[in-house]
Amino acid sequence: MCDALLHRGPDGSGHFCDDQIALGHRRLSIIDLAGGHQPLGNEDGNLQIVFNGEIYNYLELRAGLVQRGHCFRTQSDTEVLVHLYEEAGERLPEYLNGMFALAIWDRRKRELFLARDRFGEKPLYYAENLAGTRFAFGSELKAFTALPQFNAAISAPRLADFLALSYVPDPGTIYQGICKLLPGHSLLVKANGFSTRRYWQIKFDAGTPKLPDTLEELRALTSDAVQRRMISDVPLGAFLSGGVDSAAVVGLMSQHSSRPVKTFSIGFQNKEFDELSYARLVADRYHTEHSEEIVDAADPEMLDMLSRHFDEPFGDSSAIPMLHLAKMTRKHVTVALSGDGADEIFGGYRRYYFGILEEKLRSRFPEWFRASVIRVGAGLYPKFDYLPQVFRAKTLLQNLSMNLADSYFTSMSTFRDTSLDDILSPELQRQLAGYSPRESFRARFAPYAHLPPLTQLQAVDLETYLPGDILVKTDRATMAYSLESRPPWLDHRLAELGFRLPPEWHIRGSARKHLFKQVVAPLVPAPILERPKMGFSVPLSQWFKNGLCDHLKSSMKSSGFADYFNQPGVERIIAQHLSGQHNHQQKLWNILIFVRWREKINSRVSDKNAAE
Repeated sequence: MCDALLHRGPDGSGHFCDDQIALGHRRLSIIDLAGGHQPLGNEDGNLQIVFNGEIYNYLELRAGLVQRGHCFRTQSDTEVLVHLYEEAGERLPEYLNGMFALAIWDRRKRELFLARDRFGEKPLYYAENLAGTRFAFGSELKAFTALPQFNAAISAPRLADFLALSYVPDPGTIYQGICKLLPGHSLLVKANGFSTRRYWQIKFDAGTPKLPDTLEELRALTSDAVQRRMISDVPLGAFLSGGVDSAAVVGLMSQHSSRPVKTFSIGFQNKEFDELSYARLVADRYHTEHSEEIVDAADPEMLDMLSRHFDEPFGDSSAIPMLHLAKMTRKHVTVALSGDGADEIFGGYRRYYFGILEEKLRSRFPEWFRASVIRVGAGLYPKFDYLPQVFRAKTLLQNLSMNLADSYFTSMSTFRDTSLDDILSPELQRQLAGYSPRESFRARFAPYAHLPPLTQLQAVDLETYLPGDILVKTDRATMAYSLESRPPWLDHRLAELGFRLPPEWHIRGSARKHLFKQVVAPLVPAPILERPKMGFSVPLSQWFKNGLCDHLKSSMKSSGFADYFNQPGVERIIAQHLSGQHNHQQKLWNILIFVRWREKINSRVSDKNAAE
């Protein structure tokens, strides 16, 4: 299992075994390069820990533990966790500011404690009674495939979720019987089974803050969040996209560093998707040591990397430039700060603005009118995928006929409802037994129905899109090249403050991230503050017309394709895309990704069986 995770920790490995448990660890050395080897125990060895991540407040925690009489053998943040567990037990993660997945074995109590950070920056998978084990856990799914009796049985509902959303949302995985530990949760395994506990949850209660005080507090927190994430005993840099969030990170890093910051950017030959000119504005302003590369196409090597390192189907095509960016960055540094998380916390996505706008329009029509007249109109209105989004009235009419949860699913999904049924094989539909990704997604809104529309969308994104897409993409792409990524804007103190603020402070009119931009405005060049949000997107439609469709057609000939897909339905959307009738880029990409992933997994399992 450790050998399967070599890329996550090439600097060393360790094991601990006794009669009931085996712990293994791969180390990527960041802090205390000489010490901190894992598994690591307390003074008498009755506690043993394996840990992935960084604890940014470990020095303060260590000082308090020393005052209470604890003795330390290393300078690592790992040893702080062991001693803090002696003091706090299951409440350990509540004291931590950081990203982490950890497991602690208590030999006296015969208990195993697992915990995952608040937002899910670090992955943690587990399974009960899988492949000859009573309980197994690991940082990536490929660790489980190393188990001698592992059976790669695909979960039909999770495959449907992937095709719909382009990722598998927590806590599910593509495999039957394996789960993700939810962000902000811990898990305790005892002799009679295991239980989970939610140790952290954001309170979405907007108070009556004063704007000047809030701006001052946010400025202090943003600065501190960046400075804490610059703690490192190895070379450190930053991803620079050309957007506000990463520009602000670089600006604050420059304030806290006596040396030029190392920055890294990816661009495209297709200027519609290229942001390098904006990244250079930041690099020039702060005199960074800047590196950049151009991504031209979805080359076979990166498609192979997607299948190998993401472990389950992952359809966010920006993983391609992310892999290129990580590969380039790792040549220069071991740690890189990123701008992830600001959009979810401070209202940066365009879909948030449209969600609020649509909710205001809905309130002007009675429910019976939306469910009948508007829905009928949506069905009759022609669908013009080739027009700019602002002219696609069919989508607007469809969303107005629905409630907020359903319309958000429509906005976020690729295959949905009848379009999903059209491409699934009869056998897969039988296994689904009526399961609906839409209904599952809709249920996530229920606990937040009393909140303002923007807050509802943000809360659901914190449970789905952020841990399932954004953080998976960054973690797997960086760890593929043994690079650690740290997102300052996911400091939980920033999030707790952000969600105490009135929604109109985040989105004012059509201006998104309104308050956050006020805070970071002195750090960011004006052209970047004023430009529309672009996102880390790729020219996927063009790639399919330039050869990826042929690649997909070839993959459709593989054995087992008909077990999952209705081939005439897939061929239909390929023809529509190539003719320009519809832009099916994301649908085709999701199918291609799944087929290639399945081929890679089958090959890996076959190789393992042959070796055994």
